[in-house]
Amino acid sequence: MKKKLYSILFLIAGVICLISCNDDFLETSPTDKGTADDMFSTGKKALVPLNGIYRMMYTQGWSTTANVQQCDGLSAWNLAADVMGEDMVMKAQGSGWYWYDAVYNVKSRFTSSAWRSYDLWNGYYTLISNANYIINAESTMGGDEADKNYVIGQAYAIRAYCYHYLAMFFARTYIGHEDEPGIPLYTEPTGIGTGGNPRAKLSEVYKLIREDIDKAVTLLKDAPEQTDKTHIDYYVANGIKARICLTTNEWAEARDAAKEARGNYTIGAAGDLTSGMNDVNKRNVMWGAKVIETQTPGWGPFLYHMDAITMWDASQTSVYARSAPKCISIPLYNKMGQQDVRRQWWEPTKYSSVAPYLQVKFRFSNAQTSTGDKLWMRVEEMYLTEAEAENRLGNDAAARKLLEDLVKTRDPGYTTSKSGTQLGALTSDETGSLLEEILVHRRIELWGEYGRVFDIKRLKQGFTRTTAMGWPTSALITGVDTQNPETYAWVLTIPQAEFDGNESLDPKTDQNPVGDQP
Repeated sequence: MKKKLYSILFLIAGVICLISCNDDFLETSPTDKGTADDMFSTGKKALVPLNGIYRMMYTQGWSTTANVQQCDGLSAWNLAADVMGEDMVMKAQGSGWYWYDAVYNVKSRFTSSAWRSYDLWNGYYTLISNANYIINAESTMGGDEADKNYVIGQAYAIRAYCYHYLAMFFARTYIGHEDEPGIPLYTEPTGIGTGGNPRAKLSEVYKLIREDIDKAVTLLKDAPEQTDKTHIDYYVANGIKARICLTTNEWAEARDAAKEARGNYTIGAAGDLTSGMNDVNKRNVMWGAKVIETQTPGWGPFLYHMDAITMWDASQTSVYARSAPKCISIPLYNKMGQQDVRRQWWEPTKYSSVAPYLQVKFRFSNAQTSTGDKLWMRVEEMYLTEAEAENRLGNDAAARKLLEDLVKTRDPGYTTSKSGTQLGALTSDETGSLLEEILVHRRIELWGEYGRVFDIKRLKQGFTRTTAMGWPTSALITGVDTQNPETYAWVLTIPQAEFDGNESLDPKTDQNPVGDQP
């Protein structure tokens, strides 16, 4: 770990609290009194640094130079993983933001602080470093026990979430690679004098992840209800656990966690789906960032890269998404029934002057103020996770029921009699199984939200891109091996800054392959 860097960023988190927590975004206690130790003395006081962590989750600046435009936290990192797959078609390069992710041209840039490796490593480890300060206060924190559970439980969930995503970006998938190098682990607060740790095995990484998320679930069950959608509560923690258990193939645990997670939310109706995916207050949204005008960082966050229409229709000029349009793969679009309301998330012909099959799923809520919330988890994901887990456990009837419960709200005539778990070697190789059907609807439902390449990796499939799917010739990634599920194409390189600051890592033996082969 780059020791000096992360200790400085913890101080930045405190500054963010001081300047932002008086906004309507989150209610906090005053921040102009007391020492750092006092900040962690009770659960209520510890909300201040906790809110600082959440604010960083949608803040720009994790990389340097103009690339900050594609480095604004969780939504940006999920989008980077989405464009690495086959379902989100980038029709043009624009200024290059996300394009280099899409065409697999970032791994060789690990020596720079301007590119994706540094962005992700810096961002996730900074969140972890901050969470560790809160976790470290667990044995000394006083005040109401429920308030303490609320804060400490969230810190454990944040750490589990970040280590999970670091592992998915910087290592091959867990199953079959348990003894391969993962990522360095830190469970104590870090500072200038902290020594760097070596890469832990993936089995060790996921052991800590499971311990953290299980403790988070336990603590948050005995904590107050979610005070803001940006906070991780008991249900969201179960949602994070469900994601983790899909990766580790713990199907019963994934099923149970997903079922518990969806218990406090309702599947979104048509109006919840077609209003721009920009409001965390919708009944189907479990977790996300409430973005208000005074907290927008200016030009460049997630919606600037997605919404090619709203600002244009409002006669605004800063419409970057028109330069680099995001579209759905044509074969995936055609998988939807004619009455499926989700077809309204894309326009096959209406905006052909920009790009065919252009996305309108994500739009600004207010074009004049450039605002719109960021959604990080919806209840629909939990239905799909539970359905997949039931199918993997051999309970096809239960899996079909869950899938139909969800899809009938989009396409009233939908039904399926499929069964089985067979998948093709490539995502385009169709088998007709129930698992494949569940995954197709997962791809449609979570398009732009989840990070498609994460599923491709854990499912151990490969994919190809073609112009028939809508991809431009310049993005067909010929020469990059994305057909082999064992590829390192999906494993990012560790930033040089980590090797410079961590004596426990050797760039000759600990660096991931720059290409797609070991």
